[in-house]
Amino acid sequence: MGIYRIIFNFQKFLYVQKILFILVILLCQTIISRVGKRGAIYIPKGVLKRLGINEGDRVLIKLADNKVILEFISDPLSLALKVKKWAKTTVEEFEEESEGEQDELYSS
Repeated sequence: MGIYRIIFNFQKFLYVQKILFILVILLCQTIISRVGKRGAIYIPKGVLKRLGINEGDRVLIKLADNKVILEFISDPLSLALKVKKWAKTTVEEFEEESEGEQDELYSS
């Protein structure tokens, strides 16, 4: 009877271990990928979409303690378009200010 209890407890342990492994993957969003031709590492489409990364975006690659850290660099123009606007200037006001600055700059 003791051996059955040991086997049952070991099976419970393996089951709990599998559940914990799945939870770690879901919470940390760990993804296993393969290295392709010429060292290319492909990031799943869902991850790119969630982070707002598009083809051609720039990436900063850091090496630290046998790890590769990728940080995506936002395009300043697209970032400016996404950020909440706090200034209220019309095109006409901007043109007037620009013409005034140009007059000051070139009249002297």
